[in-house]
Formats: sequence, C-alpha cells, structure tokens
Amino acid sequence: MEIKVFYLWDFGVKETRDITFGTSFTWDIPLLDGYSHCFLPNRSQKPGTHHFRGLDNPGADKEIAAWKPDAVLLFGYNYATHLGLILSQRLRNVPFLFRGDSHELFPARGWKPGVSRFLRRIVFQRFGTFLATGQANRDYFLRSGVIDRQIHIVPHCVDNDRFQSGAEDAHRAAAEWKKELGIPDGAPVVLFAGKFEEKKRPLDLLNAFLRLEPSDSSATAPVLLFVGNGNLESSLRAAAAEREGKTIFFAPFQNQSQMPRTYAAGDLVVLPSFGRGETWGLALNEAMNLGKPVIASSHVGSGPDLVIDGETGWLFPAGDVDALEKRLNQALSNNTQLRAMGEKARQHIAGFSYECATRALAGAMRGIL
Repeated sequence: MEIKVFYLWDFGVKETRDITFGTSFTWDIPLLDGYSHCFLPNRSQKPGTHHFRGLDNPGADKEIAAWKPDAVLLFGYNYATHLGLILSQRLRNVPFLFRGDSHELFPARGWKPGVSRFLRRIVFQRFGTFLATGQANRDYFLRSGVIDRQIHIVPHCVDNDRFQSGAEDAHRAAAEWKKELGIPDGAPVVLFAGKFEEKKRPLDLLNAFLRLEPSDSSATAPVLLFVGNGNLESSLRAAAAEREGKTIFFAPFQNQSQMPRTYAAGDLVVLPSFGRGETWGLALNEAMNLGKPVIASSHVGSGPDLVIDGETGWLFPAGDVDALEKRLNQALSNNTQLRAMGEKARQHIAGFSYECATRALAGAMRGIL
C-alpha cells in the first residue's frame, strides 16, 4: 500500500499549549519520519479537538482528491473538516473507512444519547468499513446501525518495540529517579500517570489510597506517585496534606522519551476514569509493555480487551472509591502475585501492536479493493 497522511492540525509537532495539562511542549520523539504526509492549512481561531470548528481546513477534499486515493481512512467525523469530506462531491466515488474509539460504557440518560445515535446512523452511511479498536468500540458501532460484517477489529496500540526494547534501561533509570523523588527503597509504588483533570478522577485514587491500612514498616509501606499536571493538582496536594513526601509523591509532566522510565517506576498502574471521555486509555498499553499490572475503572474503553480480571489486572465500578480501595488492598497484598501478573500483562499486550493493527488494516483494504 502507498499511504499519504493529511494532517489537519500540527499539535505536538511544534510547541503547543495543552489546555488540560496546563503546559506547553513539543513531543520529543520522531512523529513524521518514514512516510509521506502534509499539513493542510487550518483556519480555526482556536485549533484543536475540543470544539467542532477546531479542525477547519478549507479545500481539504480538493487536496485529497488530487492525490487520487483508492480509499480514504478518516479518523473522526464530528469536526468541520470531517463533515466536509463526508459530504464532498469530489470524493463521492472513493470508499471511506472510519476509525474511532468511542464507546457507550458510560450509562448516559435523557434524550441526547438517542439523538446522537440517530445522527450517527445517518453519517455512518457514508462509510463502508469500520476499524474498531476493541470490544466496546465494536458494540458502539453496532448500536449505531453498522452491520457486523462491515466491522474489522484493528487493535488500538502503541509502539510496543520502543517500550519493550528499552525496558531494562528504563528500570535502571526509574530506580535512580525514585531516589531523587525521595521514595523509600523497596516500597511498592502505585502509579497514576496522566492529566490531573476531572475525567481521570485522580482524587478517587487518592481517597482510596488514604484509606489503606498503614504498614508496620514505613520502609515497605506502599506509596502513591502522581505524574503529570492539570487543574486538579492543587486539590490533590491539599488532600495529600502532611503525607506528601512520605507516602504520596508528585512529579511533573514527562515527555514521551521519559514515559518508559515513568511506568518502570510503578509496581501497579491505576486509571480510575469516570464518564465517556476515556475512550481507550493508551496509558494501560504503555504500562503493560513495561510488565505492569493495571487497575482500571469500568468506564475505560480498553478494559474489556486489556484487563483480564485477576490475570493482567483488575476492574472496578467507575466512581466507587470503596471498590477501588478493595482492589488496591488485593493488589498490594502479594508482591509475588503482582510481579507474575505484570508478566502476563506484558505477554497479553503483544496482541495490541503496530504489526497486528497493520495486518488488520491490510485485510480491510483487501475487502474493499
């Protein structure tokens, strides 16, 4: 296959301020090497994926049509440019594939979910093939009127090779980093890595951790490490109070090159998100590549695929702090079991790789052409 990527926004390629992280940064790993691509001019006054006109690229259909593609793979549908491509007469005879990771694990009520599903049924008629990231995403497509034979599972993935090939160095670097942070040697580390924002529910994790029974030995008592930034940081530090620097620690935003070290610092990674916002949660993929078991809420889209309860990690009902506390106690009660589960997590994530996704995409393309 000959591939060309048409980017609608240059976030992360040049220094950009992330509203929810509350910081400006440029991703520090190569993003544009090894494939043909271009950036389509975005005229939005506030570019981004946080509103409909955040992706507004006039003439996108003309640029894509000029390349004469046999098929177009569209990531998303609910932005101005996406809608323009879907309605474009220039591309009316080109097969469209859709890729997204939405789900309906969050039990929304009222009339809006029904209306949204009705509108999706109309929009999705333009697509002949749907590339589902996993089980929850597949169910979302089926509820939106997509026929089962139109759906191909193309697993959501990160660069497994990058994380696993540097795992040994990452663990050595993590040991030094934990010393710098003041984490006691030998203390089990519960890790949260991400934005300190409401949908991630870091306060749920903090409150569950604060309920744990204290250990007789302060050197081996579990510690909680928050890595990231966001608007809840001050609330987290206030709730941690006098335990900050003793059993609760904070580290700032880490760029991509430092993420292997970040996950290597943990013994258990927790993603307690609440609501529809956590469409997949790629942090779990990254953590499992470093051999870490995970705890995820029932609203995390990857849960049905990545979390095998009691084997690669545990699930708990989203928003239930009591249930999260029980999972933490269960996980931290047996260090040997925790390490064994981490190895199973590393083995399981092999099925969510670039290679697996590429084979699945090639199969979908053969079906079209």
